[in-house]
Amino acid sequence: AIVELAASDLNAHGGVFCPNPKAGMQLWNGHPRVFLDVAKTGQVACPYCGTVYRLREGESFGHGH
Repeated sequence: AIVELAASDLNAHGGVFCPNPKAGMQLWNGHPRVFLDVAKTGQVACPYCGTVYRLREGESFGHGH
C-alpha cells in the first residue's frame, strides 16, 4: 500500500508513525509503532508491514518550522 501525504501530515520532525490512520489500517496492534522519517528522502517504507509513505507531488517539508 502507498499512502500519499501532505507536508502538513508530517510531525515536527518530518515523519509519521506506522500504523497510521491515513493508511486505513484496521489492526492497530498489527506491529509496534515505529517512526518513519519521510522528509529525509520524500518516501519511506515501514520495515514491519511494507506500507510506503511518501510526500505528494509538489509537497516539501522545510526544516526549521
